Amino acid sequence: MQTTDPAVTVSRAAAALAQLVQFRTVSSRTRSEVDAGEFEGFIAALPRLFPAVHATLELERVNGHALLYRWPGTDAGAASRPAVLMAHYDVVPAGDPDGWTRPPFSGHNDGTYLWGRGTLDDKGQLVAILAAAEALLGAGFTPRYDLYFSFGNNEETAGDSAATAAALLAGRGVAPWLVLDEGGAVAGGAFPGVKRPVAVVGVAEKGILDVELLTRDPGGHASTPPRMGATARLARAITRIERSPFPQSMPDVTAEMLRRFGPHSPAPMRTAFANLSLLRMPLTLLFGRLGNETNAMTRTTVAITMLEGSAGANVLAATAKANANIRVAVGETVDGTVERLRKIIRDPKVELRIVEGNEPSPVSPSTGAPWRLVEDCIASVFPEAIITPYIMMGGTDSRRFTGICGAVYRFAPFSMDAEARGSIHAVDEKILLETLDRGVRFYETLIRKL
Repeated sequence: MQTTDPAVTVSRAAAALAQLVQFRTVSSRTRSEVDAGEFEGFIAALPRLFPAVHATLELERVNGHALLYRWPGTDAGAASRPAVLMAHYDVVPAGDPDGWTRPPFSGHNDGTYLWGRGTLDDKGQLVAILAAAEALLGAGFTPRYDLYFSFGNNEETAGDSAATAAALLAGRGVAPWLVLDEGGAVAGGAFPGVKRPVAVVGVAEKGILDVELLTRDPGGHASTPPRMGATARLARAITRIERSPFPQSMPDVTAEMLRRFGPHSPAPMRTAFANLSLLRMPLTLLFGRLGNETNAMTRTTVAITMLEGSAGANVLAATAKANANIRVAVGETVDGTVERLRKIIRDPKVELRIVEGNEPSPVSPSTGAPWRLVEDCIASVFPEAIITPYIMMGGTDSRRFTGICGAVYRFAPFSMDAEARGSIHAVDEKILLETLDRGVRFYETLIRKL
């Protein structure tokens, strides 16, 4: 078997990503706001950029613009263990392009970074998967077991394409041995006191719940405002939510993460982590105070994301609305969360309506063969990193696959410092060319080991 040329592979990956970023595949819950032509253009570009993949793998479109590839393996017997590698190519809006250092859909390559919306979330991961497959095919490689690539088109809006793909595989009797999607990364500077980068692999993800808060009032002229009108009542409810965070706890996954941090932490933290069984509650309380990321690890969080009141400057609002975006902690439920929200607000005149709700995902094991495979591949490509399971704060398409696979993991094989993590869904999203290279090598390693 031939070997792949790393320099050529990463150069092709960067060139492909630069082109694919230029397609404005912005997803929206409002169908009329989705430019289908951009999605069609993206799909049409893939065979040109990855010809060997499209000459060898089977490809079908799912739910319109989602893509499901099958790379047939040599062993299709009863002991076969197919795997699914996932990514999505839809992106969130870029906002005001004048706020970006480089235009958000330029795919500009400055020799160090490749700029643009989707480079980290999540076209970069899609390209790394396809570039690895293209290189392996060029080297004459064929997998032993069937390998699937599931690429979503509406992950950013929690759409149904991934669920459709999972149902399609289930209907064909495909029970994946491993599913790997976006999620954690090799994070630098994410955990206080831990100097080494940390490869965080999501073994579960919080539930996602949107609740509309609605208040009503007769309205009228703003010159004669009533006491506790619709907007004031809504503001009071929001203030009560802000002042009453949900209770803290430390899931077993987070405790395992701290145990793994222990040997790499300063002396006081090392001692505390070594005695976690005795200090679990104090450490839980400490996590809530260290920062937003660590606080979110210990509780259900509520963020007020949208507000709506009167349409006129001198008109009292007849209705006022707010959206509460809630991330439900593992071990809690959507219904229990809404009930607690009612108790916090303490006002029956504030109506609560569930816009959309997903329960927290099941927890995949951080032991066993699938976990060890992911861990070994990370160690091979990122030897400097501490590898640990964790619970994801956000949501991914992979939660749709937990019904057909017990080993669903969430990890993007890219190094991301605080600035890089902060650019996701914000301005100046960009990927280091060096980390794109390592991402391709990670998938090459993983596919070979599978």
